[in-house]
Amino acid sequence: MTSLRKLGSSDLEVFPVSLGGNVFGWTADEHASFAVLDAYTAAGGNFVDTADSYSAWIEGNQGGESETVIGKWVKARGNRSDVVIATKVSQHPQFQGLSAANIKAAAEASLRRLDTNYIDLYYTHFDKPEVPVEEIIGALDELVKAGKVRHIAASNITAERLKESLDFSDREGLARYVALQPHYNLVSRDTYEGPLQDLVAREGLSAVPYFALASGFLTGKYRPGTTVDSARAGGARKYADSERGRKVLAALDEIAAAHDAPVATVALAWLAARPTVTAPIASARTVEQLPALLGVADLRLTEAETTKLTEASA
Repeated sequence: MTSLRKLGSSDLEVFPVSLGGNVFGWTADEHASFAVLDAYTAAGGNFVDTADSYSAWIEGNQGGESETVIGKWVKARGNRSDVVIATKVSQHPQFQGLSAANIKAAAEASLRRLDTNYIDLYYTHFDKPEVPVEEIIGALDELVKAGKVRHIAASNITAERLKESLDFSDREGLARYVALQPHYNLVSRDTYEGPLQDLVAREGLSAVPYFALASGFLTGKYRPGTTVDSARAGGARKYADSERGRKVLAALDEIAAAHDAPVATVALAWLAARPTVTAPIASARTVEQLPALLGVADLRLTEAETTKLTEASA
């Protein structure tokens, strides 16, 4: 049994890789999504990440498709208490922003789609600096006190606003963020390292990075001169054409060969071992893509390998 990791100061214990639900209802239909969720949990996984806006960007979708798929799956499997479900508020087309009224309304809508009476981890998806932290934390605290949310977290927020939020929670004795979901991976380090990472470490939060595989680039399938038919190809292409991207791929290839492991597993293992990181988020639209993600639980990089990757990505 893979050791679970404690999430910040919460009582949640999670698998070292969070399964991204952004593909559910998008590039993975309900049948494929159920298969991926089944395989992930069969391997010991228990941490599923989604958002109320997934996947509103697809023509014909309204947002909430991913939550609906997860809700149907949990009901069909009868395993709600075994799965840590994280979702987010602020970006759904019908529930924009972080006003107190919107947070509460969006949470109710998420609960309905997830077909559950509580959300394990509720993120503010994108901070809205025009809304006072007092209003945001106050609304989230009400959801916690009502038993509708177990723990709260933030994503896409500055160090200054995060500190202000934590200070307010401490001062007023209200619910406190236990985790941060930053954009962070081997080819995007300045999006987290520095003041934000220092604050997370100092305040005892856990980091749960998104874009952990850089839109698929860190799987190794996007390389200079190659063409990949994928909805994410554009995002990965910019990394493949950069000097840093080429250096990182070379280091990943060498280390992956030494461990007889997929490139993606090595990239996620580096991230999972970074200070403050509890569980990188990675998605799989097919069961065949899962082993590379699940392998992180058992792969231990040497100090020299970690240093090689850190230097290549500098």
